[in-house]
Amino acid sequence: MTTTTDYSPRPGAAPVGRMLLAQTAFETRMLLRNGEQLLLTVVIPTVLLVLFSAVDIVTVEGPGKRVDFLAPGLLALAVMSTAFTGQAIATGFERRYGVLKRLGASPLPRWTLLTAKTGCVLVTEILQVALLSVIALALGWSPHGNPMAVAALLVLGTAAFSGLGLLMAGTLKAEATLAAANLVFILLLLAGGVIVPLGKFPDAVRGMLELLPISALSDGLRSVLQHGAGVPWSDLGILAGWSVLGLAAAARFFRWE
Repeated sequence: MTTTTDYSPRPGAAPVGRMLLAQTAFETRMLLRNGEQLLLTVVIPTVLLVLFSAVDIVTVEGPGKRVDFLAPGLLALAVMSTAFTGQAIATGFERRYGVLKRLGASPLPRWTLLTAKTGCVLVTEILQVALLSVIALALGWSPHGNPMAVAALLVLGTAAFSGLGLLMAGTLKAEATLAAANLVFILLLLAGGVIVPLGKFPDAVRGMLELLPISALSDGLRSVLQHGAGVPWSDLGILAGWSVLGLAAAARFFRWE
């Protein structure tokens, strides 16, 4: 008895779940191989944490060590550097070089591509938070508060910055995105309550700065981790507002070409 093997092709897309996992893994590998991205997402927050914790540059208001003030702010900076700055620059150049256009024409659904980019951001942030937490603990950090409140702040912060990053990458030219994303990163680093307390700014300016997503994220993390406060509903509300606006605008105005 002879057996006939069917070698005819069977064209068709892989299951969506498998495509999502494969694309997320690919996006993560590409990010971890990019030296500029690692400098932005890992090296800069780590250096700032070690430097400002060891050197008497930042004057901390109230009791506690400098690292207790700095660690939450630099966790917020890590989220911004990955979800906003790094994602905006990478996506902007992928759009310029036609990568997004080609992927958009593949069996990979466009929503799956954007979800994979979000998954890559989350994986990177987990690594960042783990690394910065270990370094901060070695420097004498004493965190307090509810871990669920911290997780909620990080998730909403990621959503807010992801929406703004994708909006920038999908509407501006790649070179403009590169310049604007780095400029915003520097401005928010200095004026977002990351290393300089917002109390140092004049009252009129401070009122506007407190509405920024980086200010809400750093203030919320600091309230929980440094002061042991409960759920920072006002900061969560600000982040939720930015999340809705940013993601809705990105979905509406993002251009794939």
